[in-house]
Amino acid sequence: MELKGKLVVITGAARGIGAAAAREFSAKGASLALISRSGAALEAVAAETGGLALPCDVSDAAALKAAVTRAEAAYGPVEVLINNAGVLGPVARIADGDVKAFHDTLSINIGGVYNGMQAVLPGMIARGRGVIITVGSGAAHNPQEGWAAYCSSKAGAYMLTRAAHLEAGPAGVRVLSLSPGTVATDMQRAVKASGINPVSQLDWSVHIPPEWPAKTLVWMCGAEAAEFDGAEVSLREERIRRAVGLIA
Repeated sequence: MELKGKLVVITGAARGIGAAAAREFSAKGASLALISRSGAALEAVAAETGGLALPCDVSDAAALKAAVTRAEAAYGPVEVLINNAGVLGPVARIADGDVKAFHDTLSINIGGVYNGMQAVLPGMIARGRGVIITVGSGAAHNPQEGWAAYCSSKAGAYMLTRAAHLEAGPAGVRVLSLSPGTVATDMQRAVKASGINPVSQLDWSVHIPPEWPAKTLVWMCGAEAAEFDGAEVSLREERIRRAVGLIA
């Protein structure tokens, strides 16, 4: 996919995978709309990449739609949406968990994905093109102790991705998911600090840098990744790492 001059919307763009993705797409000449609740950090990434900073809570459908409308007024139609915004949420066993914290996690990790899709899909379907990528997780498929909110939300986001492909794929819109594995970000620091479940016991050296999933997101926009439409790219697979150019 030729990305030069194309509008790419990235949620959760203030840090981690989102910020790394902004740098990668900027290097390809894309026009960027960067969305996050973290205003100051978002402005810094926007200044670095030449993107448009749009502070916004993805769980607020109207605010997210307004942000997309503003971006399209500046750069033209959205060609790529990276649904990356997400939170770990409460790390607690179900019997001891906070109900509000559980629902707040779902409103961001599932609701934010839905809101992003709804903001861009009508235009993409009308134009007969577009790419939507959800940044998923292996937690969508494998439960972890203390992660009921996170695992449930990521499973829901993956099903939303599959449903969007079913509905919009025939119109020419590509919808797919990336499961990046464990990535050296602030979220992993929170996981480590929790001390709950085997993921928290992993040595920091096993986590991949955020630049790896960022480069993979750019690769997924191209035709080489079309076999994964409606499904998931797993960065744990060596063949994917080779295809992206991360390993020899």
